Amino acid sequence: MVWSAPMTAVANSVFTAAQFNTFVRDNLNETAPAKASAAGSHFVASGVNAIAERRTTGGADLDSGTTTSTSYGDLDNPAAPGPSVTVDTGPMAIVIVHGQMSNNGTGSARLSYTVSGVSSQAAADNQGAGIAASAGTLLMSSAVILHSGGTALTPGSNTFDMKYRVSSGTGTFQSRRIIVFPL
Repeated sequence: MVWSAPMTAVANSVFTAAQFNTFVRDNLNETAPAKASAAGSHFVASGVNAIAERRTTGGADLDSGTTTSTSYGDLDNPAAPGPSVTVDTGPMAIVIVHGQMSNNGTGSARLSYTVSGVSSQAAADNQGAGIAASAGTLLMSSAVILHSGGTALTPGSNTFDMKYRVSSGTGTFQSRRIIVFPL
């Protein structure tokens, strides 16, 4: 169903049941309260006179894992990979990543995420968080990334998987979180 522009009432004209159903009942069924199916949802414009319900989704892996890889990938020894979340998005989303990380040497430790599903994007330093020259000190780092323009998403079901890398040495990652706010 779609929202219809209301008719203009004319004095002394008959307001039919069909007109009421189209311009009152059907239009009310296209509002956010009528479409809401879960607490905590929000609504975004999905087209002209159209809205879509979206749900912010998050994932966490509080266990510790390590990597020596200089390319983004999974950790070498996690209790569980990720974290990972799958969410229905429009062309835009706000992604928040967070983690505690260290490097046993003077190299950096970085976390990012890939996007798969109807979209495909590789992990990159400019969409993640990192620390440098911490020499074994455990530090927290977070980043907020807006997918729009050149990093826009294909609307539909997208999976966001956290990935990790170092510039050298061994990186340790724990208390890892990802939150996706689909727009």
